[in-house]
Amino acid sequence: MREIEVVIDTEEIAEYFYNQLIKRGYIPKEAELELIADITFDYLLEKCIIDEELEENEFEDME
Repeated sequence: MREIEVVIDTEEIAEYFYNQLIKRGYIPKEAELELIADITFDYLLEKCIIDEELEENEFEDME
């Protein structure tokens, strides 16, 4: 099996859910979208579909 690199961020996930929910007649609040995006990102991590890579400035915050 070959490996591909995919970049996913929670803002992109939130935008996708927003558009999909609007199409279905729901009007989500921003906080709800952020929560859904975070849950989705965590799910993808837990299922080993994605790996979390920290950016350089996030490494500095951890020190």
